[in-house]
Amino acid sequence: MEWSDVRIFLAVAREGTLGAAGRSLKLSHPTISRRLRAMEDATGQTLFQRTSDGYVLTEEGSAVLSIAEHMEESALAIQRRLAGDVQKLEGALRISSPDWFGAWVLPPVVAAFVKMYPHVDTEILTGTRLFSLAQREADVSFRISPFTEADVVQRKLIEMPYGVYAAADITPPRVGEGQGCALVTMDTSLGAFPDIDWLKSKLPQAKVIVKSNNRNVQAQMSSAGVGIAVLPRPVGDKQPNLQRLDLGEDPPSRDIWMGYHRDIRRSGRLRAFVELAVSLLSGVR
Repeated sequence: MEWSDVRIFLAVAREGTLGAAGRSLKLSHPTISRRLRAMEDATGQTLFQRTSDGYVLTEEGSAVLSIAEHMEESALAIQRRLAGDVQKLEGALRISSPDWFGAWVLPPVVAAFVKMYPHVDTEILTGTRLFSLAQREADVSFRISPFTEADVVQRKLIEMPYGVYAAADITPPRVGEGQGCALVTMDTSLGAFPDIDWLKSKLPQAKVIVKSNNRNVQAQMSSAGVGIAVLPRPVGDKQPNLQRLDLGEDPPSRDIWMGYHRDIRRSGRLRAFVELAVSLLSGVR
């Protein structure tokens, strides 16, 4: 079985339909159907059961799924190793980060990088999703917690300060009270955020009125007078209609970690970006 066939088998197993598998591989529905049928004819096995809800692995298909995944892992390792051996400062560099970090912290770094290395195609991926370094979804990532994946080279880059913000025309609340105050916080379904508990402890009578998984949204909500928010200083300090409140102490800071897969550590464009990021961001406050 060729690797191209294995890719189709895995895509159908993961997506459940030929259409979704085709979109993930950028192949047409008829092509996926034809290749899958030829694969089953060649092996003499029915790998999927066709149901009204989609394609479901048969017992034979399930038996070879883990082997196919190992083949995929080996193929991706070859891609990463070849990419890591490329020394020319050209090609693609994918950078992933939280939304606010990509919007307010990374721009000076990326601006300097693209000016120095105009032949590198730089792509910025932001959001709450953790893009996979092993799957080459990103070449270098910035996160607010250490990387847990295997074979990742990482370093703590910044201790990011946070502040408490409210619209400029709002009277600052009294610490220890917060009666009548509204809060704008992170969506706790994404995990634990120490700034939420801290803010509630400072303003125990305040009510959470809006939650969002996006710090930029929180900043805009607070700026519009919706409520008080804890924001990274690079975000809050740059909002023209926000004031930073003094609640007796600063909110908990967060560490920013930078990481990349060890297989591409020799990539010239990766090294150039990492060195520039360290140089420009190590003093961010």
